[in-house]
Amino acid sequence: MSDATSHTGDYQERYAASLMNTFGPPKLVLARGEGAHVWDVDGREYVDLLGGIAVNALGHAHPALVRAVSDQLATLGHVSNFFATEPQVTLAERLLGLLGHGDGRVFLTNSGTEAVEAGFKLTRRTGRTHVVVAEGGFHGRTMGALALTSKAAYREPFEPLPGEVTFVPYGDAEALAAAVTDRTAAVLLEPIQGEAGVVVPPPDYLPAARRVADEHGALLWLDEVQTGVGRTGLWFEHLRSGVRPDVVTLAKGLGGGFPIGACIGLGAAGGLLQPGNHGSTFGGNPVASAAALAVLDTVEAEGLLDAALKRGEQLRTGLEGQDGVDRTTGEGLLVGVQLLDDLAPEVVAAAQEAGFIVNATGPSRLRLAPPLVLTEADADAFVAAWPGVHGSARQGRTP
Repeated sequence: MSDATSHTGDYQERYAASLMNTFGPPKLVLARGEGAHVWDVDGREYVDLLGGIAVNALGHAHPALVRAVSDQLATLGHVSNFFATEPQVTLAERLLGLLGHGDGRVFLTNSGTEAVEAGFKLTRRTGRTHVVVAEGGFHGRTMGALALTSKAAYREPFEPLPGEVTFVPYGDAEALAAAVTDRTAAVLLEPIQGEAGVVVPPPDYLPAARRVADEHGALLWLDEVQTGVGRTGLWFEHLRSGVRPDVVTLAKGLGGGFPIGACIGLGAAGGLLQPGNHGSTFGGNPVASAAALAVLDTVEAEGLLDAALKRGEQLRTGLEGQDGVDRTTGEGLLVGVQLLDDLAPEVVAAAQEAGFIVNATGPSRLRLAPPLVLTEADADAFVAAWPGVHGSARQGRTP
């Protein structure tokens, strides 16, 4: 290892001197990855239980993704949306097929927040401006997406924000019904709230949302940016409820680490955006589309939907009843861990010291969103390490 890559502190200082301070100091400086493991610039290995926040569906350096991106970039890298490419068209067809609806249309983007921006603009084409959104939901940081995100700390520094938005308690069908009117353009919900700490609604919540939207002629828009593409053991989490949405937004795991997102309109919603209404220079470029197709192919070929269910159950069962754990939540490999005490930041630090990367979404809440290729041995290792991790976290909190 050369001196240039052996000092985390040096890179942290250079980071602080050259990048905007939008994320705070980086916890680690990572150099490479393989599967569900990453190594920092000092050569230390970690089990990645965050997966780039539910992004790295195939883990790190998966041969199928590397090959797809390399081959496509060597063939045709970018053409703008004056032209079409085979990967772009094939990807749109595949997404509609996985959703089970051939009568939709896809707008490809570079990220989740851009997919949400497209969805927001799409709702305006109904001729209505009111949107009902759940408290605790997270939909992105751009001005439009932020208008649909309830957290005050995110919103207030940038108000006034676009739109006419009403926030209602998540999982409360009665509150939702009371907020939706005949002037509502759309109801926007996450099938499981990720940023809020992996909050799972009652099983009748999405069907109730569908009924309420239908009663008032509103669109039902489901944000699957975090839950989609196999994360919860299904291609899309809303399929568990049997509900058909009008709009679906995707990103994160879709590209397996390569930036891509999608706003999908089903039925009549697919025709709301017309030429001149929206655009993206890079959205749906052939390299990103090839990456997404490789992810979809690999999830299917390697049985990763079933693997996500098994590994998620292994983590939840293994952590239930452990020291300091109140309960676990989630589906597949989107796992929430509710702690008995406000020790989440200390647990994150102790886990990192023990060689595991996890995420705190609140003072007492952890989120695990590892690659779908997480092995049984890696899940067992984290469960086995938990007593020591939690014990170290408690000691760290003790004055």
